[in-house]
Amino acid sequence: MTTCVPRLCLYVLGVTMMLGLVAHCDFNQSHFGAYLHGDIVIGILASIHSKVKDLHDRIRPEMYTCTDFDQIPFVSSLAAIHTVEEINNSGFLPGIKLGYLMCDPCAYGTKALDCVERMLAVNGPPTVHSDYSNFTSPIKAFLGERYSELSIPVAKLLSLYMIPQISCTSTAPALSDKLRYASFFRVVPSDMYQTQALAKLLRHYSWNWVGVVTIDDEYGRAVLENFVQDAQEEHVCLQFQEVLPNYLGFIHMEEKIKMVADRIESSNATVILLILRPELVQMLFTQMIKRNISRVWIASDAWSTTGFIMKMKDINKVGDVFGFTFITGEIPGFKGYLQNLRPSPGARNDFISEYKQMWSNCTQSQQSENSFLLDCNSYLLQNVDLTEAYGQRVAVYAIGHAIKTLLKCDSISCSGDTNILPWKLISILREIHFTLDNQTYFFNKNGDFENGYDLIMWKKDGDERVPDVVGKFLISNKDVDVYEHKISWFNNMVPESRCSKRCPPGTHKHILNITCCYTCISCSAGDYSDQEDQSTCTKCLNGTSRPASTKCEKWKLGILEWSAAHSIVVIIGTVIGILLLVVSIIFFIKYRDHEIVKKNFSLLCIMQVGLIVSFGSVIAFLGDPSSHQCMVQQAMYGLGFTLSVSCILVIAFSSFLEFMSYDPHRQLYLSKFNKPFVNIGILTVVQGLICLFWFIFDPLKVDEKPSVKDPLTMNHLCTQGAEFIGFAMMHIYIAILAVLCFVLAFKGREKDTESIVFSMLFHLFAWLCFIPLFVTQIEQRPIIQLSAIMVSTYGVIFCHFTPKWYRILSENAARRANSPQVDSSAEEELQQQINM
Repeated sequence: MTTCVPRLCLYVLGVTMMLGLVAHCDFNQSHFGAYLHGDIVIGILASIHSKVKDLHDRIRPEMYTCTDFDQIPFVSSLAAIHTVEEINNSGFLPGIKLGYLMCDPCAYGTKALDCVERMLAVNGPPTVHSDYSNFTSPIKAFLGERYSELSIPVAKLLSLYMIPQISCTSTAPALSDKLRYASFFRVVPSDMYQTQALAKLLRHYSWNWVGVVTIDDEYGRAVLENFVQDAQEEHVCLQFQEVLPNYLGFIHMEEKIKMVADRIESSNATVILLILRPELVQMLFTQMIKRNISRVWIASDAWSTTGFIMKMKDINKVGDVFGFTFITGEIPGFKGYLQNLRPSPGARNDFISEYKQMWSNCTQSQQSENSFLLDCNSYLLQNVDLTEAYGQRVAVYAIGHAIKTLLKCDSISCSGDTNILPWKLISILREIHFTLDNQTYFFNKNGDFENGYDLIMWKKDGDERVPDVVGKFLISNKDVDVYEHKISWFNNMVPESRCSKRCPPGTHKHILNITCCYTCISCSAGDYSDQEDQSTCTKCLNGTSRPASTKCEKWKLGILEWSAAHSIVVIIGTVIGILLLVVSIIFFIKYRDHEIVKKNFSLLCIMQVGLIVSFGSVIAFLGDPSSHQCMVQQAMYGLGFTLSVSCILVIAFSSFLEFMSYDPHRQLYLSKFNKPFVNIGILTVVQGLICLFWFIFDPLKVDEKPSVKDPLTMNHLCTQGAEFIGFAMMHIYIAILAVLCFVLAFKGREKDTESIVFSMLFHLFAWLCFIPLFVTQIEQRPIIQLSAIMVSTYGVIFCHFTPKWYRILSENAARRANSPQVDSSAEEELQQQINM
């Protein structure tokens, strides 16, 4: 484990030396790892560290602490720096000095955005504008990132400002979309071509039965998606697809690796495609070596030339390894640069210091500085394939040529202003053709290179492996050319990777294409297979089955059974509600002369009868429904509750008329409509007509729906009609009456109207809560509706009648308590009259 992001301290003295470009810079030591002043500055994003410490425990926007120094991107960053210095020393841009500012995203997308944000904020944070065409960024172009998972968010951000970004290894196909990533370029092909090359290689050796292990990020998902399509075209089947997390610090990574190793071990596919980061391949190969498992491994470009994997202990036990790598070359003078590794004059590079401090033999206590530099850097030469970094050279020169064109440079000078607008480089990069090391390069319309790939095979070299080019894939002809004479197989014979194993009962053969073998697919619910190797599953005619069944079973009836626990609760609740209403009617008859009852005695009784009918509708929901029972459910509730609400509305209207005494003329006019029983009849008849038209023109019926939760259960459910119009109209009509009751009662402002206000609010709130459940939970609709009916009905009882019961009983109790005192006073008065 290494320390956090290397410390880089640019104090006041250093800042003042950076001329006007960095006059306002604030280089926090944890943000930038390397810097060189220049007239034009290039931003470098390089994940020198592969992990972020304690990322799972991160709960606030604090500084990132990175670990696990990665030599491959370290060398790549040095290749970019070396190329910048080469351009500066060669006079390629006369009078112009290129600089660089480097930040370590630590293989984490959010930190990559943090790096870009801080780079763009060197001269002050960028402000929001309606037009960024005059935005002068301190960084004129960006190099990186290595991983597509990081390049994608960075490309989205830089496309806002139209600052060019060139990656050397991010190959996700999505990055070719210029609508989303307008300023992104790469000096490698899109993975859509790599997957074609992989599929062509498999077809070449008739490997049509393979396994795939991919990484869970944009790169892995895109490669897998394209590979599946290309494999189908080449008649190649995938036995399995496994996915590993992209974050190396994932706490359960070891368990995931073991699960993938188990899957590979149990598979009869001898060819495995690994679309992974090198570190994950190393972990997987460690498991393979422990288990003594040998396979033919197909490497994606992400790890096909990774030196530390080739030097793993017992690497020869894993089997043959093929892979594709980008067509690259030697970087002139780069080996000598590494052998004398130190920052150039005026530059800072804390990554170099950190690298030297990693090794115990790289100390100043050795005989001389040159000797410890040689010992330290020879490790890089021996363990990292330097040709992997060639893309950095091409990318830097692409930017250099674009700058040279924009500044109108000749062999003597550059006439343009170095404070260039970054977006002007984009149009040049899209059109540029340049030659480097006797090779011509250019970007296609998608900002990609279309050169091709080298096919490599890992050859034995003692206890290690070395890559050897054994073929090519050129995008121009879209076919792989294998140099068979250069290939020596692990077991001296070409391995086969074909299928198939027999499909057990409960499954059937699934043919992927005409030339490929089959996989075993479980029979779906409702189908079965009772023999091995059946081509299809048989449909259950008199019953159904669970998934992967070997026989059919009879349907279970999905209804609200009378004996079920929730049905018993419903029945008890209904009986209690009806008894309460019956007792209430008797109670009101007994106290019909009380002022609370006397005023609306008939209406209160009718109201409670309506609630009894509403309660009765709940019972109709139980048992196996029929079409007539479905209509009874809705009609009883609709008419019963409408009758009750109509009575409440009439009472509320009467209270409102009394409130209107301040306006006699209006009160007289409205009193013409105060005909309680006529109004109740009309309002209830309207609901009856709604139900009648509903049942005639959109009849209710019983629908059979298989249960989602239990495939053996067939639910019998009442439909509410094909269009739900009648069902909606019935409830909307009741809701309108309830709202009118509420408004009139609220306007009436009498003490007796409080019960109306609260009972109607309770009803409306109950249905507002139940309607979303009713719409979404289809299987539970009967229990949901009857629950809503009971809740709203009980709401009327407790909000409307309970206050009346309490008031009558309390007043009666008070009257009784005062009665003896009244009689005693009368006797005393009578006695006084007698005495007189």
